[in-house]
Amino acid sequence: MKRRRADIAEAFCVIESLGAMRRFFDEIFTPAERKDLALRWELMKMLAEGMPQRAIASKLGISLCKITRGAKIVHDPGSVTNRILKQLISGKEERL
Repeated sequence: MKRRRADIAEAFCVIESLGAMRRFFDEIFTPAERKDLALRWELMKMLAEGMPQRAIASKLGISLCKITRGAKIVHDPGSVTNRILKQLISGKEERL
């Protein structure tokens, strides 16, 4: 019988506490990767809050191309990212 390889998304789903998730990120991502993830998430939050793309580019020092890609995701009503951001902004929590 072949052993099933665990998918990274499955590993994320197993983690139930914020502390454990932070430690997991520290263990599997390099500091540069964590910085990139944090920057991408900050970009998504700013877009969800309605900040203009040029203001985001100026504040975060990133290209409009990256911001445009993020905007497509944030404005897609079927996007999981969009649903998560709406929950965080509204303060309502539900399992996705």
